[in-house]
Amino acid sequence: MSETPKPDAARPQAGQHWYVIRSKPRRERFVRDQLNGQGLEVFYPAVRVHPVNPRSAKERAYFPSYLFARLDLAAVGVNKLRWLPAAVGLLEFGGEPAIVPDALIEQLKLRVASIKSVGGVTFDGLQPGDVVKITSGPFSGYEAIFDLRLKGSERVRVLLEMLRRQVSVEIDAGSIRKARASEMQKPARRYR
Repeated sequence: MSETPKPDAARPQAGQHWYVIRSKPRRERFVRDQLNGQGLEVFYPAVRVHPVNPRSAKERAYFPSYLFARLDLAAVGVNKLRWLPAAVGLLEFGGEPAIVPDALIEQLKLRVASIKSVGGVTFDGLQPGDVVKITSGPFSGYEAIFDLRLKGSERVRVLLEMLRRQVSVEIDAGSIRKARASEMQKPARRYR
C-alpha cells in the first residue's frame, strides 16, 4: 500500500473529494508519483503477491489501472488530470466525475492493510485446513490442504493426498491459490 499523507489530510478542505483516476495498464505508480509531485493526497492500493518468477513484481495494484486522489476539482481542473502522463482521466458516470465517499476509502485502506498483515494476497483469508489448488510446478493441477506459511521465506507447506496418505510438501507460495467450490473434488466413495 502506498499513500502520501499531507499535513491537513485528516481534515479535507472545503470542495475536496476523493476521485478515481484511471491510468494506463501497470502505470499506477507513475501516475501516483505525478500526482504527489503536484502536492495532492493519493491513495494507491497495492498488495503483495508471491510470483513464481523471482524477477516479477512483488506488488500489484489491488484495482489495476485505478488509484484515488483527494482534491478540489474546481481548483485543479479536469483537463490537468485528463492530460497527465500515463493517465487516462477521471472515472465518470454520465459525464460527471465520480466522487468516492471518505468512508469507502477508509474501508479500502483497512482491507489493504489486513491483506498486508497476513503476508499478501496469496494468504488473504487462507487458514490452515483450507483446500488450495496448486497452479504451477510438478504438482500443478493437484488439490491440497494448506498447512502453514513457512517463516522467513516465500514458501508454504501443504498436505497432498498420495497413496491414501497425507504427505507434507513445501512449495512456493506463488504456486497456490484458494480452491473454488466448483473445483473441489468430491470425496471418494468407499464400497464395502
